[in-house]
Amino acid sequence: MAVTDEAIEKIKGMIVSGALRPGDRLPKESELAADLGLSRNSLREAVRALSLIRILDVRQGDGTYVTSLDPQLLLEALSFVVDFHRDDTVLEFLAVRRILEPAATAMAAASISEQRLDALTTQLDALGSAPSVEELVACDLEFHRGIVQSSGNSVLCSLLDGLSGPTTRARIWRGLTQEDAVSRTLHEHRAILSALRDRDAEAARSWATVHIASVEQWLRSTL
Repeated sequence: MAVTDEAIEKIKGMIVSGALRPGDRLPKESELAADLGLSRNSLREAVRALSLIRILDVRQGDGTYVTSLDPQLLLEALSFVVDFHRDDTVLEFLAVRRILEPAATAMAAASISEQRLDALTTQLDALGSAPSVEELVACDLEFHRGIVQSSGNSVLCSLLDGLSGPTTRARIWRGLTQEDAVSRTLHEHRAILSALRDRDAEAARSWATVHIASVEQWLRSTL
């Protein structure tokens, strides 16, 4: 394992230094192993590990390439890890979301387009006043994704997209068991949209915090 770790570090060093850039094809295995002072087996293991986390792209019959290194691609590994969360860590995921999402919502206040705001409003209107819990949660995921995408920060967007999964079940359960959960969610969504239309970053931040904290508070009371 130590030899494989060394191989990973050496390939990483080539990418960080710029010797290998996004989209570049790696040298032939025999050449690269010799250049880095590695065995071909340890190099293969390193390439396999780096391909799993989307650093490298192994194309059968063509070669191995450095990926685009786009944040959304690299953070797919986070989503994989998040899928293994335990029920008792949901509160921790909500806490992280409560820290990051209001910041992204505040950032979106300056850059979200009127077209996006209109689309989000239309989406809410289409739900009506008494949607099913499943419809509301599906809309909730798209609602927040649309706003976070408008923050202009692709890393933040990818992080929050990866963190949304573990909290979905909690949101559904809240909707089924808390009497006013649906109406409160709709009200909070409209308040967030209103703040965004007013380009009021602090109001948008506050309403996003209230929105996420209400789920967190409900979950704490049930544990």
